[in-house]
Amino acid sequence: MKRCNICICIYMFLGALSFAYFSKSLSGSYMKSTITQLERRFDIPSYLIGVIDGSFEVGNLLVIAFVSYFGAKLHRPKIIAIGCLLMSIGTFIIALPHFIIGRYEFETSVRWEINSTDSPAPCPKNSAAICVPVLVPECEGESNMSMWIYVLLGNVLRGIGETPVQPLGISYIDDFASQENAALYVGCVQTISVVGPVFGYLLGSMCAKIYVDIGFVNMETISIGPSDSRWVGAWWLGYLIAGVLTLLSAVPFWFLPRSLPVGQKGATRCTPDGVPSTDFIPTLRILLGNPIYLIYLCVTIIQLNSLIGMVTYKPKYIEQHFGQSASKANFLMGVVNIPAVALGMFSGGLCMKKLKLSLMGAAKFAFSTSLIGYFLSLFFFAMSCENAKVAGVTVPYDGMDVLLFDKPSAFTACNSDCVCSANDWDPVCGEDGITYVSPCLAGCTRSDGSGSNTVFAQCSCVGSAGNLTARTGQCLDREDCDRMFPYFLALSVITSFIISLGGTPGYMLLIRCIEPQLKSLALGFHALATRTLAGIPAPIYFGAIIDTTCLKWGQKRCGGIGACRIYNTAAYRTAYLGLTLSLRSASFLVCIPGFLLLRQQVRREQRNAVRGALANGGAEMEALGKDETADREAAVVPETKSVREPVVRDTEGSQPTAEHHSRDRETRL
Repeated sequence: MKRCNICICIYMFLGALSFAYFSKSLSGSYMKSTITQLERRFDIPSYLIGVIDGSFEVGNLLVIAFVSYFGAKLHRPKIIAIGCLLMSIGTFIIALPHFIIGRYEFETSVRWEINSTDSPAPCPKNSAAICVPVLVPECEGESNMSMWIYVLLGNVLRGIGETPVQPLGISYIDDFASQENAALYVGCVQTISVVGPVFGYLLGSMCAKIYVDIGFVNMETISIGPSDSRWVGAWWLGYLIAGVLTLLSAVPFWFLPRSLPVGQKGATRCTPDGVPSTDFIPTLRILLGNPIYLIYLCVTIIQLNSLIGMVTYKPKYIEQHFGQSASKANFLMGVVNIPAVALGMFSGGLCMKKLKLSLMGAAKFAFSTSLIGYFLSLFFFAMSCENAKVAGVTVPYDGMDVLLFDKPSAFTACNSDCVCSANDWDPVCGEDGITYVSPCLAGCTRSDGSGSNTVFAQCSCVGSAGNLTARTGQCLDREDCDRMFPYFLALSVITSFIISLGGTPGYMLLIRCIEPQLKSLALGFHALATRTLAGIPAPIYFGAIIDTTCLKWGQKRCGGIGACRIYNTAAYRTAYLGLTLSLRSASFLVCIPGFLLLRQQVRREQRNAVRGALANGGAEMEALGKDETADREAAVVPETKSVREPVVRDTEGSQPTAEHHSRDRETRL
């Protein structure tokens, strides 16, 4: 009965932990799927999005030492429950700004004329009606500029809550599950953690299709669609769903016991291979004195910088470079890229088992897959798209000289009669296939229809003859990108799979290159270093470099620069891919001395093994010789005794008689 109860509790804990892993990985991937939505909603540049994304690691680092030291001494299931509760609260805080900052108002240059219900005049021909942004009276008191801080604080709280889930959950399974089942249970939990991001990106894709203020505005009056750079999806909805899931994952842990009886296997369980706290500094010095471990640490930090920066902004790259919507970019990440990574990690572990890779073999395998993925990634540079044709930004107005990106000019003779603002971003697509920054700058004097069906007429800048029409939104006819995008997607899947093949062998290299008694400390220090030096800074400086390629910044309602509306495609591609591959190149250079040191260590271990075998062999030969000598002596001694029988006395002290000798011989025979 007791054994059955133990099994039930283990299965309950395994199910609860798997659900917690699913919830936290779903929330994390959903955060990355909403970066463009958050940029547009709060009018912030990409580097601030990087700060928000890295704040999760900051929260994790704040309590990781406390959890590592005190977690195992407390009620582990309840500590995990508290962590899930904090993650849930943090996720709800991220969604909070939507409910306190009012409705989203995207920038537009079209203003209704005073005391008129007719269609707006985009380009009035007199100065009495000026097309300039109108600041609402309450603008000065508006605090939208700082609303992103709530998102940052909520993400920090998510990081704090996530900290105890993995170490305490895995240690609980390892302590109370049978040895033959513990590895299987941990593998199940890790598999679930890979499934979570798939659903996270799919949730992001679904929410990106829904307008941010759905249910509170008349959608017929909305003139933008999901492909517009001003579109903001219902980003908050996904956080509410993720928060509820995380909250539910906390419930089962409150009803699980602090410990379970281990029964017969209790005597076979080993204590953790950690070190006493008093020996921490000397042991850490020994660990950091291992040159192979240090080089491995440097390589993984550099490669994780490349990986984290690339993954964080990959949906944004798909949107900006190939003209895809945020919904489609997130969908492709969820159903294509993430499964390819999961399959690669599983296949890498399978290859390591089938090939029975040694320490050097695992290192060569991980290096080879990374190098192959690197060379394949170079083909991304060839998959280029031209800049979107935007008059006065990327292409000149008809009849003007070649445009220089550093000296853009939105004004020309065709719109000189209009008093327009160059700061507005309200793009329209002319019949000539060129996008104009606003209907006013396109020289349009009349508009018909409403919302996304608005058509602007008598546009003096559209076409060589002028007086043509334009419709709302950017021109999306980019045949070169449409042809190139499937090839980009296929290559992205292949490179993700190949690079992921080396994940498991690389992790095993970390475990095997150090002494067994240092394993726990090495893994903990590795996690701490990668979070600090890769998880936090990578999204920030990737975002800052991407910001340098912006050609047209949006304007906040209360003044100031907002989110970027259009990028220099060629510069964006060079910055994003160049930074990613440059970091990988640096990691390969660091690998060279690592291979040399690893080869020396392997040869040294082989020599020691040979010497040990020879020493053991000599001892065995010597022992065998002694055994053979003893056997020979044992065979000779009885015969000697039969010839030279020692003189013994009987109980009466007399000499033995001939009868006695004769009886002894008969007995021996």
